[in-house]
Amino acid sequence: MENQNLYWIWLTRRPGLGPVKLRRLLEQFGGPEALYAADAEALARAGVSETARRALLDKDLEPARSILRSCKEKGLHILTLGDADYPSALGRTADAPVLLYCKGELPGAGRQPWIGLVGARRADAKGLALARQFGWQIAGCGGVVVTGMAKGIDAEAAWGALDRGGRVVGVLGCGPDLVYPKENAALYEKVAAQGCLLSEYPPGVQPDARHFPARNRIISALSDGVTVVQASEQSGALITARWAVSQGREVFAVPGPAGEPLSRGCNQLLREGALLAENGWDIMREYYYRYPGAVRECRELPPPRSPEAASAAPQPSEPAAPPRPQAALRTETPRQPAPPPADLTPPQRRILEALQGGPVQLDTLIDKTGLPAAQVLPQLTLLQIKKNITQLPGKQYTLSGG
Repeated sequence: MENQNLYWIWLTRRPGLGPVKLRRLLEQFGGPEALYAADAEALARAGVSETARRALLDKDLEPARSILRSCKEKGLHILTLGDADYPSALGRTADAPVLLYCKGELPGAGRQPWIGLVGARRADAKGLALARQFGWQIAGCGGVVVTGMAKGIDAEAAWGALDRGGRVVGVLGCGPDLVYPKENAALYEKVAAQGCLLSEYPPGVQPDARHFPARNRIISALSDGVTVVQASEQSGALITARWAVSQGREVFAVPGPAGEPLSRGCNQLLREGALLAENGWDIMREYYYRYPGAVRECRELPPPRSPEAASAAPQPSEPAAPPRPQAALRTETPRQPAPPPADLTPPQRRILEALQGGPVQLDTLIDKTGLPAAQVLPQLTLLQIKKNITQLPGKQYTLSGG
């Protein structure tokens, strides 16, 4: 395996070859050793461009050996595309890294929901408290928190999950042996001990502005859903949300006060159809039936973080008994239609009328209203903000208070 990793490292350090090109080359030649053995004629026959051929004809393995030695010295291990432990959800994306450097133990993917928690670096006190709450509750519900390890929302969400005894996957824009920013040193150490630090960059690679948008695609690809807690209109967290949409992941957003700069990014996502989340259970209940037995309800609020609390993290409680299906809690007598509030648009009125008989699944609701899905989704979000409706597990909606 060590010898094989040497060729993987050599391949990923070829200049000008990104993940998509590397994956195509691997499919053509069958593996990194075959690419290393290929001469100029074989590469030309395969249609490899002149620039890529020049990179692949540099057969010097010493830089790869140096990286491999550094990994040994620093306790890092390597995952390559196709390894049994390589996260399958990430591997299914077209631009997945063909090699990951890891510090710590990667939680078993596919056994519990992985939730990306991202947001502003310069978050305010309320945003930081919400990030900690979401991390704590997601861990308490049985989820794994995925974050970019930046200061602000990312860091506080990670601390919330760790203090609850949960697992965290931190995705980095630098080598996994470096701490960025420096003030997160204690967090890095805790994540490596209680989860895993991941990077597509080898040890020693310094953080660079170009690395972070690329890192964001890994955060979203690893996650079942991505939650933005607080973000401005220009926040990098919105890049992660856009990646999530393109990768077919759910996007959740925490609503904020109108006009506040740190609310604009989240509120924009909600207008575009993101799911509204006011606590960690709002997110995790979406995965209750997808991960049978792994998800439990947790709405408890975390204590304020302190050094003592961080070093004595409680363990998640045992799974609670599954909640009864919402429909079973209702009587057989249909609800009598109630007059709709006056401050509603015509589409919102049609949605409320369609919900008068009880909970309705999203696709059925779209059929009942006769409205296009692109119009229904943002109206549902606005109705949730107004407290007119409530979202239930399984993407069902019902009138609030009913």
